[in-house]
Order: sequence, then C-alpha cells, then structure tokens
Amino acid sequence: MSVINLLSPHVADLIAAGEVVERPASVIKELCENALDAGARNITVEIRGGGSTYIRVTDDGCGMSPEDAGVAFLRHATSKLREARDLEAIATMGFRGEALAAISSVSRITLTTREKGAAEGTLVTLESGDIQDMRPCGCPEGTTMEVRELFYNTPARQKFLKSDRSEASACQNAALRCALAHPEVSFRFIRDGEEPFFSPGDGRQDSCLYALLGRTMVADMLKCTGENDSVSVSGYVSSPSAGRGNRGMQFFFCNGRTIRSQLLQAAVEQAYKNTLLTGRYPACALYLSLSYGSVDVNVHPTKAEVKFSDERKVFDAVYYAVLSALNGEERVSSPAAELPENRVKPREDFYQSMSAEQFRSNGYAAAPAKAPAAQRVAGGSWKPTGLRAPDTPDQARLDLSGSFSRSDSYALARPAGPRLDPSPSFAPKSLDTTAFEAPAGSRIVEKAVQNVEKPTVADHKIVGEAMKTYIIVEKGEELVLIDKHAAHERMIFDRLKAQDRSVMAQALLTPVTIRPGGELAELLEQNAELFTSLGFEIEPFGESEFIVRALPADLREADVEGAIEEICDKLAHGRAPRPEDARDEILHTVACKAAIKAGWDNTVEELERVVEAVLSGAVKYCPHGRPVSAVVTKKELDKLFRRIV
Repeated sequence: MSVINLLSPHVADLIAAGEVVERPASVIKELCENALDAGARNITVEIRGGGSTYIRVTDDGCGMSPEDAGVAFLRHATSKLREARDLEAIATMGFRGEALAAISSVSRITLTTREKGAAEGTLVTLESGDIQDMRPCGCPEGTTMEVRELFYNTPARQKFLKSDRSEASACQNAALRCALAHPEVSFRFIRDGEEPFFSPGDGRQDSCLYALLGRTMVADMLKCTGENDSVSVSGYVSSPSAGRGNRGMQFFFCNGRTIRSQLLQAAVEQAYKNTLLTGRYPACALYLSLSYGSVDVNVHPTKAEVKFSDERKVFDAVYYAVLSALNGEERVSSPAAELPENRVKPREDFYQSMSAEQFRSNGYAAAPAKAPAAQRVAGGSWKPTGLRAPDTPDQARLDLSGSFSRSDSYALARPAGPRLDPSPSFAPKSLDTTAFEAPAGSRIVEKAVQNVEKPTVADHKIVGEAMKTYIIVEKGEELVLIDKHAAHERMIFDRLKAQDRSVMAQALLTPVTIRPGGELAELLEQNAELFTSLGFEIEPFGESEFIVRALPADLREADVEGAIEEICDKLAHGRAPRPEDARDEILHTVACKAAIKAGWDNTVEELERVVEAVLSGAVKYCPHGRPVSAVVTKKELDKLFRRIV
C-alpha cells in the first residue's frame, strides 16, 4: 500500500498561502505592492474588523484587461518576469506570481478593474481560488480589490489571529511602511470608518514623515545624506537626545522596498556610539538606492529580507551618512513651521482630513531641509575627515588619529536631570525620609537614595565625585571608585524584588497618553496583569492610544513612556519567557529609571547612602551584571608615579 500521497491543487494552494499570507497585514502589504507596480499615484486601504472581515485596496494604476483579470489569480502568473535572467535584477515590488493566488485560496474576493482608456471594466468574484463570476461592469480606471472573510476555509489559521485591535494595528503598520517607502504616492488608510493617516504624495521625504509619524517625532529628526560609489543614502535620523527604548521606529527602504536588515541596524547604531545613552536606540527612516543587480530580494517568501552583493560598501554608506548627520545636527523643520506668517498653522489632525491635491495646492508640503555638506576624497567616495568605518558590522571603532574635533553641535545635549536643592526649604527632614518635599507649587517630588537597612561599614571618607558619575572614596590605603547610578539602581531593584506583594503604585493627577506601535499594543494587552502587579495602571484609549493612570512609586512621570517601551521590547524578544523572569525584567527597567543619573548633582547624604551599601558588600553588581565599583590601592598608585618599582 502506498504511503506517499499526491496532494490536490487546492491543498497545495492552502499550504503555499501559509508562507505568504500570515495575517491580514500580509494581504495589505501584497496588494499595496501590486498597486505600486501598476503605477498608482493614489492608494486607499480600508479595513473592518481588524482586517479579517473586510479589506479593500483601491488604486488608480494601469488596471487590467479582461484577459489578464481572468488569469491573475493562477499560481505563478505574473507580469513582472518573463525569463530566468530577469531574476538577476528585479526592479518591481512583486515578481513570483504567488500573492493573489495565495490570498484568493483562503478568502472570498471581488475584483473590479479597468484599463486606462478602456470603455468598460471587468468584475471578477472568486471563492477559495475558484472564479465564480466574471462579467463587464462600469468602474473608474484602476483596480479595486475586496477581500472578505480571510481564512474562512482554514479554521486552524483563523484561531491563531490576535484580537481585532491587534490585527488592525498590524494592518495600519503595514500600510504605513508602504506609504513611507514611497513619498511620491498618496496613501490613505481607513480603519472602521475613521482615517488614522494619509500621506500627501508630493515626493518629499520630510512632508511624508511629518504626515505619517507626526509633529513630535519629526521635530527631533536630522537630515541624512551620503553616497559611497554606487550606493546612495538619504532620509532622516533622530537626534542623540531623542533616543527611544526600542527599535520600533527604525525604517529601512531599499529601492522603494521596505526591508528588515541587521546589517543596516548595526551601521546606524555604530554611528551613534558614544553619543547615545546605553539602552536607547535611534529612530530613522533611511532610503537606499543602488543598482538592482547588486541586491537579491528573492531570499524570503515575504520579500522582507534582502542580500547585498557588497555588504561592506552598503555598511560604509549608511554609517558615514548617519555620522555626517549627527555631526551637522541640522534639524528638519515641520511643514507647519514654514507657512507664511499670515496663515494659521493647522493642527496635526487637520492634515488627515485633506486630500493629497489639497495638501499640495495649499502649500503645506515643506521644502526639504538643506543637507549638510558632504566631504569627498579621491575616487568620489564620501568620508568625514579623521574617521573610518568599522572593520565589521559588529566591531565598529572611531579612528581619532585624524584631524577630527568634536564640535558643540555634535556633543550629546543631555538635559540636566532633576536636582536636589540643598537649600533648607528643600532639605530632607531626616535621613530616613523616603522623599524630599518640593517648595510650594512644585509638582516634583524627588526620591532620596535609600536601602532596606542601613549597613555598617569600616571607616571611610568621601573625597568627591569625578565627572558627576563616579564617587571617590578613601578607605584605609585604597581608593574606591563607585558608579553611583549602577549602585543606586541595584539598591532599588533589591528593595522592589524583596516585596512579595504588588509594587506600590502612585496615581497620576494627569494621565500620560502613549502611542505604542502595533506589536507593542499587542504586548500591553497580553501582559496587562503583569503590568498591574508591578504598579502600572494602563488602559486602552481610542483606537491606537493607551493612557497610564498610575505607575510604580519609584518611577518618575517623565520616564513612563520610555520605561514601557523598554519593557515591551524585552518581552517581545523573548528575554523573559517565564512570569518571574518577566517581573525581574520589568523591575530592571523601573530601577534604572528611578535611580539617580550620571551628571546629576547629589547631596553628601545621598552619596553616603550609596557608599555604605557598596562598602558593606550589600551591593556588588548592577541588575544587568555590571560591577558597581573598582579599587585602586596605594601600592598601585605608588608604582604609577614611580615612587616604588
């Protein structure tokens, strides 16, 4: 008896669909890419019920003839390729001819299309990949694709879909990335009758970013341009002072295609080395242009990952372009900032109610920010003076042997942290108090450095602080250098971890509104009980926002958004697979945010608390495993100054 079965075409299509169509967001990505290949200038995406119930993508592209509409849903039917050598230089978004066949096999589809100049259009209805009806109809030029009841015939796939809110956020994110990749195309996204965003389609990167990412995000962006041989880079990167808690706002585009690339991530983050705080990540929207033959997009079913023929060249181009932007510190102006003086600056939500034509005709699209002047060396490749690219993506270094001087604009502009006023009106009532009381009218309540118990230590003397970061302590014939932030972080972590009950929370007079991305919103929903047990009170607020009504007592209000981003990033990357591990990861972040920071001015009493905790042996390492102190003996100092040999 034969045990090898030949699968039917229908079952084979269902299996193939699983590689291309993972969720409703995958459908939006594929249909938008088809619309872009059709030459569309305006694309509208509409969803209902998280996308699993209804998706409609409308474009004004070239449309399809009745003959093409009839075969478009067959597997490996494509207008992008004709022969094998076309794979060597793919210039289109799609090319395999699998997307429409995969989508139609797991849904019910209605296609309405008309070629430019044709007298009538074509209406095609399909169910499970089979054409049910095909007839002439009246319709505008272009194509409209309606996808209903996604995964209706594959219940096993349907049950793995997330909540409608999570799936809708993923759909919005997919459409957003397509819109960011093509500033020359106007995208409009409609979610359950509301319009979260639209892009002007004027071809300007700055106005596209402003319309899609918002005023706050773009206000801290720097113009970025660079070129290395045949690789050119343009776009925007965030200022070092605007680092984020995760990589969720890093967007990379290669020849108009949204991609994921660890190589490009490494290039960007190495350029920020020594300017960005540890644990923070830059935001960016970078557009790479290179020859189609030097990049291979046929390495992943969703075409989200690519391979470069010369990774070194691509890495250098991105690294130096970002480094130039950080050195120039030239910020992009928001479109509203460049309006004539007699024109009222519109609200951010006003852009969402305008059409692409109105946006351009009314003059809201900003002129592009002037790019910092690039330096060129022999051979035409761009390089800043005195710097060289890292030898490998994971081993970056700066060669300071050249004539490189760090200007004030390049230096990290770190805002001064809350400082404790030593005046009597702001002094603690006693060393055992848990908080300093601010003067009347002030909303700031500063936490004193504290520990569970006051340890006993040998005689010592605090000599001072070095660079407002390291406490210098003399103990016998030793000098002890203490990282005050790392030590205080451990003190807070140990105290929070010792609490068996839920962490004490403090209610906010004014709730904080946050806007996490699709993936972060999903994590907040899935880990709601965990956040609650650790002092956070977070609840949905509208379609894409959350409000924070309470936070752990040790956490400052200004740090709440960054802390939540970091916590979600840890949960998303599987660094806390068990509930107890997840709690520890959250406590790490809370302790880090609540601890005193390098650069802050602290009282002698505060420093003494930290010193006693370290010298007693109660604190040896920070929660992340880094040492909190280093010892230099008198003998080592004598050798250093040649007093002994």
